[in-house]
Order: sequence, then C-alpha cells, then structure tokens
Amino acid sequence: MTGAARTLPAACIIGWPVEHSRSPTIHNYWLKTYGIAGAYRREAVPPERFAAFIGSLAARGYVGANVTVPNKEAVLESSLPDEVANAVGAANTLWLDGGFLQSTNTDVEGFLNNLDACAPGWDRALGQDAANTVVVGAGGAARAVVYALLTRDVHRITVVNRTRDRAGALRGRFGERVRIAPFEELNALLGEAALLVNTSTLGMAGQPALAVDVGRLPGHAVVADLVYVPLKTPLLAAAQARGLATADGLGMLLHQAVRGFALWFGKTPEVTAELRAIIEADLASSAA
Repeated sequence: MTGAARTLPAACIIGWPVEHSRSPTIHNYWLKTYGIAGAYRREAVPPERFAAFIGSLAARGYVGANVTVPNKEAVLESSLPDEVANAVGAANTLWLDGGFLQSTNTDVEGFLNNLDACAPGWDRALGQDAANTVVVGAGGAARAVVYALLTRDVHRITVVNRTRDRAGALRGRFGERVRIAPFEELNALLGEAALLVNTSTLGMAGQPALAVDVGRLPGHAVVADLVYVPLKTPLLAAAQARGLATADGLGMLLHQAVRGFALWFGKTPEVTAELRAIIEADLASSAA
C-alpha cells in the first residue's frame, strides 16, 4: 500500500469467513456516489487473531470496521461499547474516536428504519394492551430486534423458540414485557399479533421453511423476515399472497450500514432503489 493510499479513510468488514459479505458492495457504492476518497475492504481474521487485529486498526490505516460472525459478542471486551451494544450484548460496528475504539450495534436501527420504510406507522397499534408482537428465534439477532421494539414502547413481545432456556434469557435481559412460549404454540399466538418477526435461520436457503399459518394473522399485521437469501422467503411469499405488509432482510442489511458509513466517512448515506437493485443482482448471481 502506498503512502498516499494510507492517508485515505478506510474501513473494513472483519469475519471468519467473510467472503460472502455484501458490505463492501454497499459501502463502496456510497463512496463512489458521494465522491468520497476512501475504501472499504474485507478482512478474513480467525477468532484467535481477532483481538490483536482490532487493536491495530489505526496502524493498518482503518478508521473503523464492521464485525460479523463469530466476533459480535467478543468485540465488547476489546472496545468501549455504547448503551445499545451493552443492552443487546453484541456489537457490529467499530470506530476510532480520540484514539479509543468505540462500538455499537446498528442492527437495532437497521431493523427499525427498514420497518418504517416498508410499513409506515407499523408501531401505532403495538402500544395497546391487546396487541402482541411475535418474535421467532432467541439468538443475537432476536436480542437486537427485541431491544429495538422496546425502544418503540411495544407493550408485549412473545419470543418463540425451540429451546426454552434461550428464550428465557431474553426475558431475563429485557424484563416483563417479554414473554416466552414453546414453538408448538406459534400458530395459536398469531390471532393477536400485529407484528411477526422471523430472526431464525428457518426459510434460509438450504434450511427448512418456517412452519407458520399466516392465515391466522389479522389483516393489519406486518411480517418481517431477517433472512435475505432467498430474498423472498416462504414466509414473506405467504404474507404477500394474503396482502399483508412485509419487510425483508435485505432492507435491514442496507439500513444497518448507514450509521457506520456516517461515522467513518462523515456523510449519512441514503438507501436507494438503485443500491438495492445492485445487491439484488449480486444475490441472484451468487445463487445461480
């Protein structure tokens, strides 16, 4: 790398593996669109080298980074997490501020901003006592979603998961507005659900579909699926066939990238139809 290249602001995505990440396409599109001289790269870093790598970000010419599996929880010990990252128990975005490595979790705002864009006003009914939000899954993505919903004063959230202990951990983390239910009760919960969110891998390419009867959902319900390969999961296809509002995982992926770009490059970017089309084409090409 030349001396001139080192002076340009650069960020990266750190993971193991990392080749599948669409983040470089997203951020380099924005760099080109806004005429910003900078770079965004992939860095394949095994877990045993992760702490040393992020400790040397500045020396490597980076102003920040995204973190993906398996390091979203481990990064909390090697950075200064903000309130969101601490609440969720994981971080996905790092930036250097005054020589200190800061961290946050932009999955929270990515989920909310995508829902706002796809189903404006989705949260109006969810502060009512009778309304329910059903979240499928109890992993890291579910923690981000539950925290996000609580920031919008959602009154009741029911977490459905095959492993009760993991679902119970979310209630322990976030309090009494979070309830838990066995997977077998999923369909019975849908009659009062104003929002259904799949945070599990069910419906992902190569995985079984989420076995759910969307016909039980009220006509005003919104269905969100964090899976984006395939872009239209069986869950979303069934919801759209019923005429329900939906929000897909690609939208969340795009919206969660916004804040990192702003932190690193000083410009808040827009999620445009053109950018989405580029990522859709990339996904289609990879699937072919």
